[in-house]
Amino acid sequence: MEKDQNQNHQQEEVVLIVGAGPSGLAVAACLSQHSIPSLILERDDCIGPLWRKRSYERVCLHLAKQYCSLPHFPHSENTPTYIPKSDFISYLDNYVEKFGIRINFGRKVESARFESESNRWIVKARNQDRENSEVYFGKFLVVAAGENDEKIVPEINGISGFKGTVIHSSEYRNGSGFKGKEVLVVGSGNSGMEIAYDLYEAGAQTSIVVRSPLHIVTKEIWDFGMTLLKYLPMNVIDHIILFLCYLRFGNTAKYGLKRPEIGPFHMKSFTPVYPVVDVGTYDKIKSGEIQVLPSIKSVEGNMVAFSNGKTHYFDAIIFATGYRSTIRQWLEKDEDLISDDGMAKKTYPNHWKGSNGLYCAGLVRRGLYGSSEDGLLIADDINNEYRSSEKENGSK
Repeated sequence: MEKDQNQNHQQEEVVLIVGAGPSGLAVAACLSQHSIPSLILERDDCIGPLWRKRSYERVCLHLAKQYCSLPHFPHSENTPTYIPKSDFISYLDNYVEKFGIRINFGRKVESARFESESNRWIVKARNQDRENSEVYFGKFLVVAAGENDEKIVPEINGISGFKGTVIHSSEYRNGSGFKGKEVLVVGSGNSGMEIAYDLYEAGAQTSIVVRSPLHIVTKEIWDFGMTLLKYLPMNVIDHIILFLCYLRFGNTAKYGLKRPEIGPFHMKSFTPVYPVVDVGTYDKIKSGEIQVLPSIKSVEGNMVAFSNGKTHYFDAIIFATGYRSTIRQWLEKDEDLISDDGMAKKTYPNHWKGSNGLYCAGLVRRGLYGSSEDGLLIADDINNEYRSSEKENGSK
């Protein structure tokens, strides 16, 4: 094979996996159970970088542990029902060790394309330590780079001239540096709501921008709904959950938290929006200790103007406005598996398999439970395809 001066390394693998988050690890572990070798290419220098590098300290898994294990490795009886960040990171470390998962860290994938002449995938990656390009060849390619890749920060008139601190939630760790300060959290998803509560506990004067309707639930109510999914239709479960939420929270619209017309389980299953699992934020909103504000109109100095015509002073703004996938930036000529937004093009449960040995894992917003399912399905399918091709080649 020819090599140019910028491509110093070439490597052949059976299965290439992009991304060493839970989805990529699940696929690799399941493949190991079939004795099929795989290699993960990971841009960061660690596994689970979203958990290690871009999440706040107090975060816990919002679902009970029985819904949050990866294939062939259940959580122990001593593991807390709702797993803290540090425990989940340790779990991922142990998972890699248990299944002997091979990972090349510091590899930023720049392109991936299928070559019909050789019937294999060609993946070009930048080795960020050596600053050179590497080429990998694989019979199968699994896209597991996740939905939380590139941070989203909305364009707001005047934000570049804000006189205080501006950060994305991926940079927030705890509220220790915000005591006594006026802090605005933009975004009312799970991260925004939990960061707002964390700031309140740290002694900040906290406000949160809520622009869209949202469902707020408790962990216990949501887990009850997950159990009911085994026995009842989703629309019935939504009615039950909303009734229980009303008993717990009352009319949330009185405090600026209007519920969507679609039920919480339907919303999670068919839209990109997740229900908010309350960690104590709602009671502080109800008491007025955390202020709810509408969308931002503009920023001037430390003053922020809102769509209701009011203006407030802030020392810091934290954007809990989520992430986007960047898969479409490097995956070439795929028309049937990955959509323009970098998520799975097909709907669950037929989302995970494309053509020419291409698969995706963890791209239908079904959390760790979905990652586990995808890992099992993809590994089983690759095993069938791989063994069939071996038999065909052996018979020739």
